[in-house]
Amino acid sequence: MIWGGTKLADFGYVLPSDRTGECWGISAHEKGDCTVRGGRFDGQKLSELWKTRPELFGNPGADEDFPLLIKIIDAQDDLSIQVHPDDAYAAEHENGACGKTECWYVLDAAEGATIVIGHNAKTPDELRSMIAEGRFRELIREIPVKAGDFFQIEPGTVHAIKKGTLLLETQESSDVTYRLYDYDRLQNGVKRPLHIARSLDVIRVPFEEKPIEPTVRNFPGAVLTRYVDCRFYTVYKLDVDGTAEIPLSGMFHTMSVIEGEGFLDGNRIAKGDHMILAAGYGEMHVTGRFAAIVTRV
Repeated sequence: MIWGGTKLADFGYVLPSDRTGECWGISAHEKGDCTVRGGRFDGQKLSELWKTRPELFGNPGADEDFPLLIKIIDAQDDLSIQVHPDDAYAAEHENGACGKTECWYVLDAAEGATIVIGHNAKTPDELRSMIAEGRFRELIREIPVKAGDFFQIEPGTVHAIKKGTLLLETQESSDVTYRLYDYDRLQNGVKRPLHIARSLDVIRVPFEEKPIEPTVRNFPGAVLTRYVDCRFYTVYKLDVDGTAEIPLSGMFHTMSVIEGEGFLDGNRIAKGDHMILAAGYGEMHVTGRFAAIVTRV
């Protein structure tokens, strides 16, 4: 990625370049299908396991695809200003793909770092004129960002990760993005393509901020913070300091360790590990000192 960096090496990953932007930690998407590491399913692709062992995931419908994509994103430079469609628009205009609802947990941010969430146009006509006249600095809504912040990005929301930000993203399993503005940058001597017409189709006007209201549940040895509960996912942060028993219910859960190390039911886990806890797992026994993002559908 022209905006990527090297911070993903801190998670124990071998980087293909010094401009590495994303780790697709849990994915069955055709553009990045993860491989199971260890155990009786060692070497199998996640998409294969999803289709052949549906009981592990709570027996989803036979025509359903694996619903989540979990990424860690390192922005050494600004990402483009972009917007995502919802499921209905993507199905019609992107060959049956799903849309993209996503959320961000900020792992690290440089001093003075900012992020783009939303825009300042009051009406569709004002939005169109600001874009046509290139008034993007006036259009975009830029706010400070720091480690520990959480953002829910609904379809139709203008957004961008900016320089100096490292975050974990939970999203629908989709790679559909409409680029609204790219700072007139050149890649291999040419500007990257924009998607103005489709962006105008899907941007919500006016932007309505929906504050995140975390809820905290304390356990002996752990704290579980729920950040968002929407129709696509529920996202928690688990902080462990000692030994704890955490009940799990419903379908499968994903878990990504973002700091520290410890044990999960006897299995050593550490920063950079991603795992899936099967449906019906029951109670999770954890010990150590670590933090993880946990997601259920």
